[in-house]
Amino acid sequence: MPYAAITFRVKPGHEEEISRIFAESPRLDSPIVRDEQGREVARLLGTAAFVKDDVLVRVIHYEGDFGAVGRHLARQRNIHQIEGRLQPYLAETRATETPEGFTAFFQNALMRCVFHAESEAQPMGA
Repeated sequence: MPYAAITFRVKPGHEEEISRIFAESPRLDSPIVRDEQGREVARLLGTAAFVKDDVLVRVIHYEGDFGAVGRHLARQRNIHQIEGRLQPYLAETRATETPEGFTAFFQNALMRCVFHAESEAQPMGA
């Protein structure tokens, strides 16, 4: 299953506040991503956020069409709540209030994947 990462700069010295924002954020409305016809085109399997000094990285574990994942996230209320709470800690402001603005930011902040490997799942304790 593929992973994607987005990165952005934050003001250093606010790791605890940023951690709290993510810890207190509501869940997505749905991890299922559908196209305009209602067909499932992707699925969000998990997400994680990492912060150190002035860098915040959000890792997204997904399957399916990643472009559709970005459009789906742009419509999620919890994403906009997180974005609003992060604004005071961002090194650069960005216009993510609209789905179009969020999608543009998302595409611009996407990190290039230079390596991805998967191992066969083994039961724990095996």
